[in-house]
Amino acid sequence: MNWNGEDLDLDAYLARIGFTGDVKPDLDTLRALHRAHIAAIPFENLEIMLGRPVDLSLSALQAKLVRQRRGGYCYEQNLLFAAVLERIGYPVKGLGARVRAGATALRAVTHMLTRVTVGDGQEWLCDVGFGAQGLREPIPLRDGIEVRQGPWTFGLVPEGAGVLVLCGLRPGGWEEIYAFTLEERYPVDYVVMNHYTSTHPRSAFTHRPVVQRAAVDSQRSLIDMRMSVELPDGTRDEQDVQDGELMDLLAREFGIELSDEDAARLTRMRDAGA
Repeated sequence: MNWNGEDLDLDAYLARIGFTGDVKPDLDTLRALHRAHIAAIPFENLEIMLGRPVDLSLSALQAKLVRQRRGGYCYEQNLLFAAVLERIGYPVKGLGARVRAGATALRAVTHMLTRVTVGDGQEWLCDVGFGAQGLREPIPLRDGIEVRQGPWTFGLVPEGAGVLVLCGLRPGGWEEIYAFTLEERYPVDYVVMNHYTSTHPRSAFTHRPVVQRAAVDSQRSLIDMRMSVELPDGTRDEQDVQDGELMDLLAREFGIELSDEDAARLTRMRDAGA
């Protein structure tokens, strides 16, 4: 087993995401688990802001994302989800992507996603760890596919040399999210990617808090100290967040409740980096 699914506390995970249906390795369960995970567990990089290493061991992921009811970024989210799927009986392979959203130059492969086989061999792209712009449900792993997920539409565009690009349909047209190949990646690969993403001074996650939630009808983001809520029609509401409002906002908008010690530490570290 690649993902240590045998060590997973499946009942605790299902309770964390509020899943009460039958658990079996079929497409309906895969879709329902994907939706429930995204709805329950936010994207966040607060461990980095708190000056702690991001531990990718399954025991650490269960402690943080399940028992402490925190969130995490792509490696944490998708490694936990891969263990869940493996435990249930889905074949799961890891993939890596180059993020293109907001990019002005070629980026390194730093994003984790997964390739899941269901039933008679049909393959699905699963990604519970991209944040507000990410998939709400799995998408068939087929060139040129377009899928509507509630008010959001996603597609896979072939680019040549085995590259596929995940795109999202926005009011102004299609926007690229990330590009990937089907080269299989392993847990050790994500350890290396995680080290860069969580420590390198040029990483997007080492200088400012990034907290996001991909809701059914909105994309919610806190980047640095600016909160935004975007609707499917492109309408966006933005506001600056004052230090005294940060903890209440994290709890209200993202379901993240920090200890008093971590709340004070986060405020100190943010002030030191301001």
